Amino acid sequence: MPQRQGPYCEGSKSAFDPNLLFATWDDDCLPQNNYDFGYTIIKIFNLAPTDNYVYRAMAATNLRQAQAAIDAGNKNGLHAWYRNDEDNEILPPSPADITAYTSLFASTSSLQSALSSFRSNAKKASLRASIAAYISSHFFVSSTIQLPKKAKSPHINPYYDIWAWTCQNLEWGGPIESTAHTKIAHHVLPILYHHFGCVCPSYTALHLIARLAQPDKPPKQASKPILDVGSGCGYWTYMLRRLLLPEHLSPLTVRAIDNQASLYRTVWIPDTIVASGATYLERHDGGRDAVLLLVYPQTTEDFTEKVLRAYKGDTIVVAGTQNRNGFTGFSDQVVDEWVEKEMLGWEKVCQIPLPSFAGKDEALFAFRKKKAESA
Repeated sequence: MPQRQGPYCEGSKSAFDPNLLFATWDDDCLPQNNYDFGYTIIKIFNLAPTDNYVYRAMAATNLRQAQAAIDAGNKNGLHAWYRNDEDNEILPPSPADITAYTSLFASTSSLQSALSSFRSNAKKASLRASIAAYISSHFFVSSTIQLPKKAKSPHINPYYDIWAWTCQNLEWGGPIESTAHTKIAHHVLPILYHHFGCVCPSYTALHLIARLAQPDKPPKQASKPILDVGSGCGYWTYMLRRLLLPEHLSPLTVRAIDNQASLYRTVWIPDTIVASGATYLERHDGGRDAVLLLVYPQTTEDFTEKVLRAYKGDTIVVAGTQNRNGFTGFSDQVVDEWVEKEMLGWEKVCQIPLPSFAGKDEALFAFRKKKAESA
């Protein structure tokens, strides 16, 4: 059954107002200790204290069960994110190293320089050094792309703030090579999925998408529309729409398209276009003059391949896994591997890390059609 249009939060005692949430967001909104994550979600979304909503993702949980898992700490392998070649658990990173990792994605950081410092300040042979080396080995920015600098004004992103809190609580300091084989997840994950979406947008990622959508001939032309296909709860669309851009950049137009086959407890926007991605593109000239954005595209039903083949424009952005764990895009390969094999005339222009939930390994990929092919 299709979801009703948002914004809304199922079970909220009042009408859900994303703008009000952002206007009143501060550090006091975050969990203040290990024991009130469930209360924090109840407070943010004005839920009943006895809330028993079942959050379904790869598994099912509720706030009470998630809080119990948080209270258990690292017992029963709940924090066993890191293992060596002999499959023995590695001690987690220190709180300081976890803060250094989460700070890579803060709006007050310049990602490229922050990543360099993250690596150079890691102790030799430490877990932080392995994390930094892994992330750095996958970092790529073409000479045709300029990453945004750190924010000059406050950038509000509740998902980032809550994600950073979970990293400390779950003793997670970023992915390593073996993360591709991680089979466990935490009870907190389905809750974040339902309220905010499957991956957290960073300040750098949002501004990079905005730059990729800029017109070829400013200021005479408007920016290219961004088609958020498979938009889910709409958090990425909402964040792009409210993004503060420098004066020399053209304002963004973002359209959210989703068949609403997956249920989300919270929806952030009022105007999701209910359609499958490939069908929408086929009915709108293949999105020829638009940027295609795929956030955590599903692997089932050949979704990603159908959408990529239906797209006729020149810029594709994908937020998803950068290893072969099969969570997004394609079950047996990373999206850039597929594009290189199947989309002749296209090139990867960017691959930057995204805030990765415990046990996950996310990145933002950008691809562009080569000029000779798009002429």
